[in-house]
Amino acid sequence: MAVAISVARVWGPRRGLGQATLLLLRQPMARGLARFHPLRQQQQQQQQFSSLDDKPQFPGASAEFVDKLEFIQPNVISGIPIYRVMDRQGQIINPSEDPNLPQEKVLKFYRSMTLLNTMDRILYESQRQGRISFYMTNYGEEGTHVGSAAALDSTDLVFGQYREAGVLMYRDYPLELFMAQCYGNVSDPGKGRQMPVHYGCNERHFVTISSPLATQIPQAVGAAYAAKRANANRVVICYFGEGAASEGDAHAGFNFAATLECPIIFFCRNNGYAISTPTSEQYRGDGIAARGPGYGIMSIRVDGNDVFAVYNATKEARRRAVAENQPFLIEAMTYRIGHHSTSDDSSAYRSVDEVNYWDKQDHPISRLRLYLLSRGWWDEEQEKAWRKQSRKKVMEAFEQAERKPKPSPYLLFSDVYQEMPTQLRKQQESLARHLQTYGEHYPLDHFDK
Repeated sequence: MAVAISVARVWGPRRGLGQATLLLLRQPMARGLARFHPLRQQQQQQQQFSSLDDKPQFPGASAEFVDKLEFIQPNVISGIPIYRVMDRQGQIINPSEDPNLPQEKVLKFYRSMTLLNTMDRILYESQRQGRISFYMTNYGEEGTHVGSAAALDSTDLVFGQYREAGVLMYRDYPLELFMAQCYGNVSDPGKGRQMPVHYGCNERHFVTISSPLATQIPQAVGAAYAAKRANANRVVICYFGEGAASEGDAHAGFNFAATLECPIIFFCRNNGYAISTPTSEQYRGDGIAARGPGYGIMSIRVDGNDVFAVYNATKEARRRAVAENQPFLIEAMTYRIGHHSTSDDSSAYRSVDEVNYWDKQDHPISRLRLYLLSRGWWDEEQEKAWRKQSRKKVMEAFEQAERKPKPSPYLLFSDVYQEMPTQLRKQQESLARHLQTYGEHYPLDHFDK
């Protein structure tokens, strides 16, 4: 009883001990406190939990006890294997993995990939001639775009990084709108307010590209969580490069997706060089797929130059993501044949021979063409006719885009607020006065009135 009273004096009401506790301490059972023996209790606990066979109860991890001091080495496990369906000669390796797609669908794969390649060449040269300000090609990565896009439902929401034009191409986005966006003319859905290649299309469920790396990752997770709560039977796919996976946004996105159990596919295009940094300088672990299990995410690594491997992996990931409400990570191993952008000179960090190898020996378009030829679904005459036809289509859209005027300068102030605030209205009026006074110094005849 003396011990109880002493405790009550130390931890009285001013230290958090209420009246109910004081009454409890005055009960007869409190007399046992005077006979409390800490050493004896500790010995009893040690006897109860002395075996290594006992399971740890820590809430933060699932593991076993060991009695040997050993750090986990990063290279004790062999690299995650790369799933593929076709070899480099376009031959199916394991017939049970053949998606057995109909001829017309495979031909759409091929036409989408080659049309994208043709558009890239024309717009790249357009930038070099000073006709547009900026461009990013997709050379070598066409298989990752088309294979994944074909495995999705048309209403699945896409968050791209900036090198996923093939996804829009497969969803039949018009060439005229590709060109309008890059030229920033009056037909541009973004009204000329974005950099070239920052596409977006609400009707095709493709969220507008934004320049900062990896910001789309947590945004995509939020969209996937909303789809889950709405029981929308819909998946979100989020594309990014292995360089963007180094951003903190990637960590936040992966962790939120796993803990909130979101129906999302994280699709990493590992093309080897990020903006200009080889993977050997980006990370020391086994690529990006190896990070998935650490977050509790189902993960796979595929041959990104094999359009069927990409298709199979994305199709299965989509099915399970919707059915099980869980995230999936696909790492598509590929190679960026072109420069990172028209602002980059990749010869500064890689050899011409290396680029030529991937362009000539292991290109996704070449591999698919060999598959079509072996099936008798394509021949050299069709190839020549399609090359000519696709170039004509791109050039027609290109010339049309060049002839159109730029959007009105006053559109700088629209589409943000439902009712324009006073400060913004003052800026608009200031611009109007400026152009009225100094308009002769600006090429206003190139802009829409």
